[in-house]
Amino acid sequence: MIELLFTMLERLGIIVMIAFVLTRLSFFREIIYRDHLENDQRIKAIFFFSFFGIIGTYSGIAFNSDSGQFNVWAFDLANEEAIANSRVIGIVMAGLFGGWKVGLGTGLIAGIHRYTLGGFTDIACGSASVLAGLIAGRFHQKKNGITLSTAFFAGALSECLQMGMILLIAKPFDRALILVEQIGIPMILANGLGAALFLLIIKSVINEEEKAAALQAQKTLRLASETIKHLRNGLDAESAQLICEIVHKEVPTSAVSIMNHERILAFVGTGKPAPPLNVGNSAYTITKSGYDTVIAAPIQQGAKNAGLLLFYFRSEKEATELAIESLLGISSLLGNQLKMAEIEKTFSLAKEAEIKALQAQISPHFLFNSLNTIVSLTRIEPDKARRLLLSLSHFLRKNLSATTAEWTTLLEELQHVKAYLSIEETRFEDKLSVRYHIDDTILHAMVPPLTLQPIVENAVKYSLSETNSHSEVTVSIKQCKDSVIICVCDNGPGIEVEQLAIIGQQPVSSDNGSGIGLYNVNRRLIMLFGETSKLIFTKRESGGTSVSFSVPMKGMVNDESSNTSTRR
Repeated sequence: MIELLFTMLERLGIIVMIAFVLTRLSFFREIIYRDHLENDQRIKAIFFFSFFGIIGTYSGIAFNSDSGQFNVWAFDLANEEAIANSRVIGIVMAGLFGGWKVGLGTGLIAGIHRYTLGGFTDIACGSASVLAGLIAGRFHQKKNGITLSTAFFAGALSECLQMGMILLIAKPFDRALILVEQIGIPMILANGLGAALFLLIIKSVINEEEKAAALQAQKTLRLASETIKHLRNGLDAESAQLICEIVHKEVPTSAVSIMNHERILAFVGTGKPAPPLNVGNSAYTITKSGYDTVIAAPIQQGAKNAGLLLFYFRSEKEATELAIESLLGISSLLGNQLKMAEIEKTFSLAKEAEIKALQAQISPHFLFNSLNTIVSLTRIEPDKARRLLLSLSHFLRKNLSATTAEWTTLLEELQHVKAYLSIEETRFEDKLSVRYHIDDTILHAMVPPLTLQPIVENAVKYSLSETNSHSEVTVSIKQCKDSVIICVCDNGPGIEVEQLAIIGQQPVSSDNGSGIGLYNVNRRLIMLFGETSKLIFTKRESGGTSVSFSVPMKGMVNDESSNTSTRR
């Protein structure tokens, strides 16, 4: 019995070989990862595992129940002979991986083949093969996956069933009993261990490949994260040097270099740089440079070739398929990052151009009215006309300078507003007054140019209504935690309720204007700071409208806050 057990364990080497071969087959991987198999996949699995089961039968050991002798290989059996074999392993694996249908089909084919070999246990062993497939298929339905203990139990249980079938069906009973006593325990243990070993090998190989794939993905993400910041301004000598240093740390090469169409931009590692190469339309090329083997791949920035990435190896043997795949993957990654950087730069330029266009807009009506007012004051109040002309000059100069500036201070914005209001107060004489509630310590906070003036202009228009005897506008600037809150209020008739939801979101037609100025300001605030800085419109209970927004305290001077209030 012990001798038979060790002999069968030796035959498990065949199981190991077949299990390793299985991991190379794509359709077998589909069987492992799929919960449900299609009909064509089931048929392939049945024939494959049946072939495996037949090999297990032929690799078995023939046992003569009369003489008690074992033959090393089993092909054609005499009536008094039976086989101690590993057929059950193939059938059990079919049921575990493919379900009861695959297990049943495999058991039928392997069982019929066993029946054709003859021997006094042919019917019992053939029938047990079919039942083994059904038993293993039952374990396939477990939701927690196939474990080593499950495989061992399914293999051992199937072999126990076969021993029971031999005792029940095989004749004569005395011969069957002797057979079971001799081969029962060795076959139960060997086939249980064989099923577990089969599963262990498959899981180990697949887990190692998945681990290698995960490490490769991690390396790729790390390369992407570390290189993208250096490619924002394109590929030059400085960025190429930094990228070569990063890649050389991640990829086992003797050196890494990057060249453009004219020269070598960077070289990191041992040896000497390769002379200029021409890959052409090839995905990569392999060449010799001194004592090194060099593989090179183009860095494709969209349709444009931005340069070459080169890997250096001490010998041609080191330039493996894995190294070539790494080169192609990294060169493609660098090309995509250059393309993304170009797209980002183009988008940034377009966004900046749109902001400048919004900043440059001036109401022609305001300009014409201001000039008419100055002209009318030239003879009767020349000093006042001169002051007004200076205010208009300051106002226009601020508008023009805003097209080239991205940021300005609240102090400059406030001066711009005061220049505008001095013109309006002159035009409307005593009908307009302005209140300021300003925190002087935050006037160095940075804001987009021409943000405050359009809001104040809107407040002046709405407050100067026919029903309003005296117009009043209040400008408030204060600090709230990490933000600056700017609020402009008027005492006009207020904005209609149905317009509150859409004003600032789109141009709105009304008697006082189109709302394009507020729309432009809102667009700029959202583009620069996000939705949290958008304009907020509120209808005041005391009458009039309040327009407010917040900006981060960028460029803030941290001093103690003090409030001042003046009246003009």
